[in-house]
Amino acid sequence: MLWIRSIFATSINQSSSGMKSYNKKFVYFICLVSAMGGLLFGYDWVVIGGAKPFYELYFDIADVPAMQGLAMSVALLGCLIGAMVAGMMADRYGRKPLLIISAFIFLSSAYATGAFSAFSWFLAARFLGGIGIGIASGLSPMYIAEVAPTSIRGKLVSLNQLTIVLGILGAQITNWLIAEPIPADFSPVDICASWNGQMGWRWMFWAAAFPAAIFLLLACFIPESPRWLAMKGKEEKAWNVLSKIGGDDYADQELRLVEETGSSKSEGGLRLLFSRPFRKVLVLGIIVAVFQQWCGTNVIFNYAQEIFQSAGYSLGDVLFNIVVTGVANVVFTFVAIYTVERLGRRALMLFGAGGLAGIYLILGTCYFFEVSGFFMVVLVVLAIACYAMSLGPITWVLLAEIFPNRVRAVAMATCTFALWVGSFTLTYTFPLLNNFLGSSGTFWIYAVICAVGYLFFFRALPETKGKSLEALEKDLIK
Repeated sequence: MLWIRSIFATSINQSSSGMKSYNKKFVYFICLVSAMGGLLFGYDWVVIGGAKPFYELYFDIADVPAMQGLAMSVALLGCLIGAMVAGMMADRYGRKPLLIISAFIFLSSAYATGAFSAFSWFLAARFLGGIGIGIASGLSPMYIAEVAPTSIRGKLVSLNQLTIVLGILGAQITNWLIAEPIPADFSPVDICASWNGQMGWRWMFWAAAFPAAIFLLLACFIPESPRWLAMKGKEEKAWNVLSKIGGDDYADQELRLVEETGSSKSEGGLRLLFSRPFRKVLVLGIIVAVFQQWCGTNVIFNYAQEIFQSAGYSLGDVLFNIVVTGVANVVFTFVAIYTVERLGRRALMLFGAGGLAGIYLILGTCYFFEVSGFFMVVLVVLAIACYAMSLGPITWVLLAEIFPNRVRAVAMATCTFALWVGSFTLTYTFPLLNNFLGSSGTFWIYAVICAVGYLFFFRALPETKGKSLEALEKDLIK
């Protein structure tokens, strides 16, 4: 645990204004509470994979591909709606109320998904959970970016990705612990009649209610974003929050920067976001968001069973290997937190795109020559490690940083919407590509996408490390 503590020790030493001048306990508390939206996002996104074999038998859809696909994808529709609604509502009502609403949605969805015995109501609960994911996915990193001191903003926004991967790992472990062993001679009818088929899958969803309740409670005790308060003309309240974070001088300095950019005078909607001064940075944000999905790593989580089985592993070994990938995801997200302020955002994005291009090239070649066994697991873990320390967390850092205060909420919503569209197209096309091109051809395509992403980032991606949000606005909006 010493190396984890060194992450924050490093940020203290590197801070130009001196981290000791900040109220560290307060800053970490409000950022970690906001990041709990990421924890629930990660859990809700992955838990359905473990419950899938059991609820499909319970609802009698195991042989109905259309219904199977609907059960898996209906949450994505909720994500798209939640992302867009969050942008408009966050500008109008503030960031804090939306965080509270997302916590309530997660709590309600967790209970409802496991409680209903009718498939239509199960779908409605999954749709509701998707709305919660859509709200939290963009709102949590945005809130952290708006309250975090410049010198450690990257680290704190990366906490959101850390909680996402902890949620993913939590779901994987929860599914593994809840599911009772299934005898090899069990028929689908036997599995449906077992505890797993009747109650186990319900508890997989219900387990999320406990952290959701904690999130709902703690979200009531965090302050509103000072930059939103300033944008609404509530300078005194904004100053009070900033003063609690860094003292009176820090509050004066931050408010002065907000006023200099004109962010306190107006708020923007989609019309302003799509206007000429903002169009270039919007395109950059959308490409960064979509690339995080199209780089291909998330198919490893969504289709881990198929990937490992095609590499020659039995179902029992597959479940263990999936947990291994989750552990790697968490460990290397800590690496991102440690390096984001040292190496910068641009360097890590280039590393992620280039590294994945090489790994996918090798992985596809191994599938082509029918290589199987432990080496394939190593390659998959390397891909996840590369993603976890670069594209996974840094995407959220960049999206939270590059947009001006007055359009940040709607811009984050737009980019998050694009991200979920990218997620849907990735998830939908993988089985099609795998069927027509095989595993080798599919991963070669992902390698090409990552190579193109590397070239784009090399030419177009600016470095945002060490710059205030207001300074970035001056640099990027011209």
